[in-house]
Amino acid sequence: MKHMASWNEGDWIAAIAAIALFAFLAIGAVIATRQSEQVAGHPRGLFVLFYAEMWERFSYYGMRALLILYLTKFWLFADGKANLIYGAYTSLAYITPVLGGYLADRWLGQRKAVLFGAISLTFGHLFMAYEGAHGIADPLVKQADPAINVFWLALALISVGTGFLKGNISVIVGQLYRMTDPRRDGAFTIFYMGVNAGAFFGTVLVGYLGETIGWPWGFGLAGIGMVAGLAIFIAGKPALKGHGEPPRPLQRPLEMKLYGVSAGAIATIWLLIQYQQIIQNLLIVTGIAMLGYVLFEAFKLPKEPRERIFAILFLIALNPLFWGLFEQAGGSLNLYTDRYVDRQGVPTSLFQSINPIYIIALAPLFAGLWQGLARRGLEPSAPAKFGLALAQVGLGFLVFVWGAKAAGAGTTPVLFVFLIYLIHTTAELCLSPVGLAAMTRLSPLHLGSFIMGAWFYMTAVGQFVAGKIGEATGGESGAMSKELTLAIYDRIGWITIGVAALVLVVSPLVKRWMHLDTLKDD
Repeated sequence: MKHMASWNEGDWIAAIAAIALFAFLAIGAVIATRQSEQVAGHPRGLFVLFYAEMWERFSYYGMRALLILYLTKFWLFADGKANLIYGAYTSLAYITPVLGGYLADRWLGQRKAVLFGAISLTFGHLFMAYEGAHGIADPLVKQADPAINVFWLALALISVGTGFLKGNISVIVGQLYRMTDPRRDGAFTIFYMGVNAGAFFGTVLVGYLGETIGWPWGFGLAGIGMVAGLAIFIAGKPALKGHGEPPRPLQRPLEMKLYGVSAGAIATIWLLIQYQQIIQNLLIVTGIAMLGYVLFEAFKLPKEPRERIFAILFLIALNPLFWGLFEQAGGSLNLYTDRYVDRQGVPTSLFQSINPIYIIALAPLFAGLWQGLARRGLEPSAPAKFGLALAQVGLGFLVFVWGAKAAGAGTTPVLFVFLIYLIHTTAELCLSPVGLAAMTRLSPLHLGSFIMGAWFYMTAVGQFVAGKIGEATGGESGAMSKELTLAIYDRIGWITIGVAALVLVVSPLVKRWMHLDTLKDD
């Protein structure tokens, strides 16, 4: 262990995070087992889901903080290729909620789907701790190390596990509240704080261990975190009050067949993650099919619920642009920070914790802001909030480019890393929890999980777009160029601000499609 006097900023951040994490674990255990029905004015089940999702995000974001560095520094992939693999993996992790949501809606129920997802995630994160030898392992040529197949399997397990857990656990949150309950948006904001508490602890502790001690240490801790999330979810089952159960009695043979389908999905993704270009075609074909299915269901409905689905599709369509830009954080921006930012000795992965820190600090302020504006009749509609989010994410890139260019040929001041994350975080708070709440509020009951899956599907498209943008920063040689990266950031910043202006113009029409004044509980 290092002598206390020799500790740097990264060591202190990791130590403080570890202490805080143990406190969170103790509080979570108390909440999961206590008998009172309400906690801080919300159902106790919300906080069980809060802590289960927190640990899942601990594992996911901790691994994510290391992934691009692991690909370039351990497996020695070129920067452009590593960004594409990163985007392909994260897109698959967000497309699988369509499968998980569909099976949960029809047969499994959300609780069993979440349980299966948590088990798959646990094995996936633990397999990430298995380390082979250094070297490039390209599936198009002879692989340098067979251990790369374990790595692909780990990514496949995490992708499918995320698909079964992420969308369905959000649906259970919505089921805890009546459609007209004014606490719904606040509940999703609290839930979103759990997401980002896990993201903070995961990026700091998993990233710190992975970069300073060894990759298996970081990835192994991610697996342990997932075990904790699984335990809290199982222990907190009574607090869910029967929500998330199968829509009809589920026979054991059928349940086993559904798990068999899920195992097939893991095998399929194991293959897809190695051939990233196939994923692009898959996203196009399945996206068109999904849109056709939603429209088919929409036109069977009366006017108001049909127009609500039109509003859903409008909001969902903005996901790829937003997440394609925002997710540069774990890809190209992570590499840029590693190579061109004056980090003053702090491990690169720890900068991934800036966004969740901002979320934890700002989420209560935004929740209070929306409620305060709502009481005065001034709250922006969901589509207007989306327009504001796009404007901010574009502005974040422009501010970062300005700061980097002002520094000249030297390293970019770390201040501008904090600024881009701050602006992107306020953008995220205008879109992500608002979108989750809108999906659960506007969706017909029989399409609830599928619509949530569609929301994450379009997030998946954004993740792949992020990989393609990151690939472009590598240029023809595949090695990241500071000048080219800044030029790309500048261009996409201005384009996004233009799109944001158009969204704000049409937002009153989309708000009318939502028919909020006639929403009723089923």
